[in-house]
Amino acid sequence: MDLDVFVTAHRTEWDRLDHLLRRGRRLTGAEADELVVLYQRTATHLSLIRSTTPDPLLTTRLTQLVSRARATVTGTRKASWRDAARFLTTGFPAAVYRSRHWWVPTAVLSTLMAALLGWWIGTHPEVQAAIAAPDDLRAMTRPGGEYETYYSSHPAASFAAQVWTNNAQAAAMCLVLGAFLCIPVVWILFLNMLNLGVGIGLMSSAGRLDVFLGLVLPHGLLELTAVFVAAGTGLRLGWTVIDPGPLSRRTALAQQGRAALGMAIGLALVLFVSGLIEGFVTPSGLPTWARITIGIAAELAFLGYVYILGRRAVRAGDTGDTGDLTAVERSAELPSAA
Repeated sequence: MDLDVFVTAHRTEWDRLDHLLRRGRRLTGAEADELVVLYQRTATHLSLIRSTTPDPLLTTRLTQLVSRARATVTGTRKASWRDAARFLTTGFPAAVYRSRHWWVPTAVLSTLMAALLGWWIGTHPEVQAAIAAPDDLRAMTRPGGEYETYYSSHPAASFAAQVWTNNAQAAAMCLVLGAFLCIPVVWILFLNMLNLGVGIGLMSSAGRLDVFLGLVLPHGLLELTAVFVAAGTGLRLGWTVIDPGPLSRRTALAQQGRAALGMAIGLALVLFVSGLIEGFVTPSGLPTWARITIGIAAELAFLGYVYILGRRAVRAGDTGDTGDLTAVERSAELPSAA
């Protein structure tokens, strides 16, 4: 395409669109219709220039022109409490539900890994000896030892805040680092499962596995589920780098990245709940069965939230791309493959 000829042929349309945009709300009905037509044509021109003969100055001018026209045509809107309610009742659960093919296998494989590591450590004294000296192991696993006092070592409120911050950071790392071909996510998952496996193995070798599970399950079920969802989303983001589908790799990665940002907000709320349980329920004087019951109830509530509200939202047409831009807000993209 000859860029000079193209500019000469369409400059009048661009100037006319700019003139109409400067007039703002003082447009007649016919002029408003003309503005919409010119906006659509200019957006097409911009796509053609980007895909054939990208010129930085011309691309910048048309991008600004199209952005101004889109804002005029579609109007601007501010976030409201209604948006927050929609996010919590449809957007977030739909996103988690649609990504279940990533995080459910991640949860199953990770749990099996933790169980196998726990069995291996618990049945091999030489592995335990490599972890710590016998006196240190007894200090960790004895009644009133480090595993038990960990959850009551700080005031409940500050401990819950610390736990929430640490878990939110771990989930955010899974979401963000997934873009690096999934490798960091797999490593973060392995470290978490190794830490859990060590606790299972050491406490089972001391004959106190029931105590350990009574301390971990109340908050751990919901906490680990949130981490698995974050890891699954991160793996999905990493796979987009490998296989972006019909869109360009940059476009597909941008869409998945925005969706992951929305997922991070929702998971922060989930981890806040698990942090409250870990700070106030786990170290409480409640019987073990009561604490575990609270943990199971929180987990079932979250799964019901995802599989009932999320599935209903998906069937109603919600794409589950939480945090992404709406179809109106996104720029038009040309497929890079048939």
